Amino acid sequence: MEWIKDYWWIVLIVLAGMFISGIKELNRVDVKRYLNDKPKIPPHKDNNAQWDDDDDLPKNKKK
Repeated sequence: MEWIKDYWWIVLIVLAGMFISGIKELNRVDVKRYLNDKPKIPPHKDNNAQWDDDDDLPKNKKK
């Protein structure tokens, strides 16, 4: 870790470059086009899927 004391400015330049590159990439994203072409998400299936068909509410029984 002694090298960080000597070369801290190089680490700072690398981090600044990563930050600037990330901002440039985020600026290229077209949000409206993505929302228009967004793929349809499949329905959520939980671990209790076998019990999802059962209805907890009382069923209407005709007398």
